Amino acid sequence: MPGHKQSQWDRPLLNEVLSSLEERLQDPYDQARIKASQSSHASDWLHALPISARGLRLDDETVRVAVGLRLGVAICEPHVCACGAQVSSRGAHGLSCSLGFGRQARHSNVNDIIHRSLNRAGIPAIKEPSGLTRSDGKRPDGQTLIPWNDGRTLLWDATVVDTVAASYITETAAAAGGAAEIAATRKHAKYSELERRYTVVPVAVETFGPINREGLAFLTETGSRLCRTTGDARETSLLFQSLSVTIQRFNAVAFQGTMSKLSGSNERRSPSQDRFNDNVYDDSWYNNNNANFYSRFPSHIHVHICSYCTK
Repeated sequence: MPGHKQSQWDRPLLNEVLSSLEERLQDPYDQARIKASQSSHASDWLHALPISARGLRLDDETVRVAVGLRLGVAICEPHVCACGAQVSSRGAHGLSCSLGFGRQARHSNVNDIIHRSLNRAGIPAIKEPSGLTRSDGKRPDGQTLIPWNDGRTLLWDATVVDTVAASYITETAAAAGGAAEIAATRKHAKYSELERRYTVVPVAVETFGPINREGLAFLTETGSRLCRTTGDARETSLLFQSLSVTIQRFNAVAFQGTMSKLSGSNERRSPSQDRFNDNVYDDSWYNNNNANFYSRFPSHIHVHICSYCTK
């Protein structure tokens, strides 16, 4: 039976089960979690092949944490975070902890994905352009050097917000992406002067996956231009998978950070320190490690890997 027909037959039953589940859930945390999991591209990390050269490989502990957060189950024993706050067995405190475990590295990785994708799509772009400042004195995350649309160059500003943070839980329990939209609105307020001359696009991603509407449209268009430039129709999917995997990877970093006081370390080692966990697609690395890369996979899936990595 063709897969698309099977999904059409399953859909009514799945929708009924989902509606019943949403009616039974009273905890705002669970409501926000369920709604977030249904948003566009929130589940892309589940569909990503573990290709290290594409930055899509997650270690076992990261997968355990990602699945546990998604299902809302216990992933640790209750304990006290290094910041002094109580951490429940769900382990979500680290995602919004004031100590910001892995926050800067996460932002750098997300920004790098956007920057490299634009350049690979034939849109020259730079990070943190000099001479441009927001209302708070900070620079945008990046700028295209040629017009993006309407004769204007584009400024982007990426941010990651916690879906289940106390400051957002009311909005995210009501609608998927509520926190991302609030964050995007705040970004626009800081660019009121620059928006007169530039196209400003906030890219706000939540820890449970949702992306603000404007950022989603921008990433989709970037993926489309990548497809046209490289000739690979899967570029859009790979872009969203890279972003989704990065979010899950640093969710695990934030979770582990809550136990740093117990283990005696300051923070879990950043994924960027591990070549095989780096979420940046690096052509030169692949070319120099061709044989080693293929040796990590069974021979029967080499053909699938090749189609992703030889562009």
